[in-house]
Amino acid sequence: MLCTTIKENVECPFMTSSGCSYIDGVCRPVVEACEGCARVSEFPSGLYCSATPDPAAKWKRGRCNLATHVKEDTIETKSKINPLKASKRGSR
Repeated sequence: MLCTTIKENVECPFMTSSGCSYIDGVCRPVVEACEGCARVSEFPSGLYCSATPDPAAKWKRGRCNLATHVKEDTIETKSKINPLKASKRGSR
């Protein structure tokens, strides 16, 4: 249904015929860690996330899994090569 509280005329999974079913009946504004994310939308009442009603809860245990502006750190580990197998591969 379309939101009628804060994000007016935006599709919201928490809206019911009796109003917003989320805690306190309203979405929470974005936190500082959300700055630069593509999911942040500006509304007349402020900046809100288009993916989650409470962005602070997503950042509580580390990185938000919906964040588009945070790059994932990948650590490449070199695997140990067996010298005997490597010499056999090189002789082919």
